[in-house]
Amino acid sequence: MSRIGFHASHEQFAPSHLLRLVQQAEAAGFAAAKSSDHFHPWSERQGQSGFAWSWIGAALQATRFPIGLISAPGYRYHPAIIAQAAATLGEMFPGRVWLALGSGEAINEAILGQHWPEKAERNARLQECALLIRALLAGETVTHRGRITLVEARLYSRPATPVPLFGAAVSPETAALVAGWADGLLTVGGDFDSVARVVTAFRNAGGEGKPIHIQHALAWDETDDAALAGAMDQWAPAIVGGEVAWDLRRPADFDQVAQLVTPQALRKRIDISSDLGWHRDRIAALAALADTVHLHCVTRNQEAFIDTFGARVLPQLRDPAATAAH
Repeated sequence: MSRIGFHASHEQFAPSHLLRLVQQAEAAGFAAAKSSDHFHPWSERQGQSGFAWSWIGAALQATRFPIGLISAPGYRYHPAIIAQAAATLGEMFPGRVWLALGSGEAINEAILGQHWPEKAERNARLQECALLIRALLAGETVTHRGRITLVEARLYSRPATPVPLFGAAVSPETAALVAGWADGLLTVGGDFDSVARVVTAFRNAGGEGKPIHIQHALAWDETDDAALAGAMDQWAPAIVGGEVAWDLRRPADFDQVAQLVTPQALRKRIDISSDLGWHRDRIAALAALADTVHLHCVTRNQEAFIDTFGARVLPQLRDPAATAAH
């Protein structure tokens, strides 16, 4: 049975608020959590962007379930620093931490002023960083001169079992690329057939038997109109597709593009409804592809979402017979 997790969105909520939310999610029956790692929010209206690496230590201490996060090595973080941070968390909270590595977005990673490369170069840089992080987590002394420079680096504080390194991918092509080095896959939810193609590409390229995590964006509220309004307000900027999403540099840029997003376009990217049964069925379909589905309710009504889904959706997902009865 797949686990259902809670996505902690640093772009939308202050770190102190998010800490209370992740505790509430665990108490409501969510089995795991996942954290974003942004320097900027996607929109000025979201208005937050706490430092995920500080927050996740507090969140792990305040809960008992596993929590992972996604980071982009090689830009604002040197891979050696990510390796040290992950090793420290893994040593303190054994078996509860996983790390996904992605190729990054300019809105977060270009803040240091360096050249922001095209996707093929970002993928190559990601693989190089992932191999360095893996070597450090294994206790090796690493010297490397390539896209990244690392000289005589060794981690002394490490967990007995290295923290799993997932590859982040939203396309079949990238999923196939990360399959060779990743311990698992993190991808996004949405249309079942599109997600299935990404998962299949990962498995066919060397990921067979490795865990699959899906971050699934949805909008729920008491009415369809409220769910749509909340999604349009908070998440319209984030659905920008293609290279545009990776290349825009400021929240204001995303807000400018969001003016062109229609409700119809948003519905194609986010599950928007007040119907809990409809959401349950969509989540159940994705759960058939994955070991864990992390639910990201993109609206601001997080407390109501957690309590309602905890009481009325998660029990049915855990019990297929109950789902069939509905």
